[in-house]
Amino acid sequence: MSMLEETIHAGPKPKSVLQSISFLRLWAATTASGMATWALPFILGLAALDRTLTAVELGVLLAVRTAGFLGAVPVCGVLADRHSRRRVVLWSGLMGALAAPVLAVGVGRSLLLAAAAAAVMGAGQGACRPAFQALTAEVVAEPQRQQANAAITIAVRVTTLVAPSLTALLALIVSTPALLLGVGGLWLLAALIPPTGTRRCDEPAPRPGFFTEFVDGVREARRHPWFLAGLAALTAVIATGYSATGVVLPLVSRDRYHTEAVLAAAMTAYTVGALVGALVIGRWRPPAPGWAALAGLALYGFVPLSLLLPVHPILVVSAYVLAGLGIEIFNVPWFTATQREVEPAKLARVSSLDFLMSYGLAPVGLALIAPAIAHFGATAVLAVCAVVCFAAPAAAAMAPSSRRFSARP
Repeated sequence: MSMLEETIHAGPKPKSVLQSISFLRLWAATTASGMATWALPFILGLAALDRTLTAVELGVLLAVRTAGFLGAVPVCGVLADRHSRRRVVLWSGLMGALAAPVLAVGVGRSLLLAAAAAAVMGAGQGACRPAFQALTAEVVAEPQRQQANAAITIAVRVTTLVAPSLTALLALIVSTPALLLGVGGLWLLAALIPPTGTRRCDEPAPRPGFFTEFVDGVREARRHPWFLAGLAALTAVIATGYSATGVVLPLVSRDRYHTEAVLAAAMTAYTVGALVGALVIGRWRPPAPGWAALAGLALYGFVPLSLLLPVHPILVVSAYVLAGLGIEIFNVPWFTATQREVEPAKLARVSSLDFLMSYGLAPVGLALIAPAIAHFGATAVLAVCAVVCFAAPAAAAMAPSSRRFSARP
């Protein structure tokens, strides 16, 4: 075959996803929603520090925000499959934007008003997650989705790395209500920027009930053994390894190393590791992507292991680098495979099941780990967390179709 014929058969090389205006609009919108999602608890924490909120009021606002998120995820998974995904993103962004000024008025004045606004803002956050996942599959062609998902997660990690210091600096010159209005502005950008997707859902035919449609999404998830196994592993790792991060790391930093520097360094190391992982997986195409992703997820097991053993602080920080690296080596192929393998008309419902199980159960792990430590001791609990973090992905790798996150031959 001549060089010309080889070129014709190979076809043109796909453009970088960063050259797509539609994707750049989607990327900007997801970045804005991620910044708004991250900023709210941090700003409320600052309000507690300056005594605008009490510790109890802070806990109430964060709890109702989480409740709003968990309640909206399954509902809007169904809505995003019934209607245009772009429209659902618009609704969810406007919910957050309209709730922000109400929250700004309520903080420090009316707990009931502030709690209602926080719940609405949490619902907007939960509503946009499955809709954005499904909209990505509409806007980005399949060969470019891994790069697209990596670019989105890089933006989230950069925000997490830079935003704390930026928000703290802003808090020196503007008030808490002004910061909350800024969060509302971010939600407004998330609502208005995204491109229009390719899918239309304007059929006048009557639809089954909400519960029936959600169960139909569960059936779709069950058609993919790799998805059920991977979701179980992710849920187990988040409920144990993430809980060890949230509860045990501050205690170890204070009691073993007698400094808060280990806590700060470990959390920063996790974000840096995740950023590196996203950069790597944006270009790396392993021959067995499912197994590579599950191996990355298992790296989180080094976190409870490092907290369990009396090691040098450098090893604790290194464990968090590995955990951050591994979580993105899992996340990006996981999202890409879900967008590729799941039936497009049910993608938002399956994505909502993903967020509901993995991130929805994280507060349960956080609530249980402290009583478990009090009853069984930190050594036993951390040992169990480490075993679960290593064993759950290994067990998921044994499921049919997990090697490539695909049941296709």
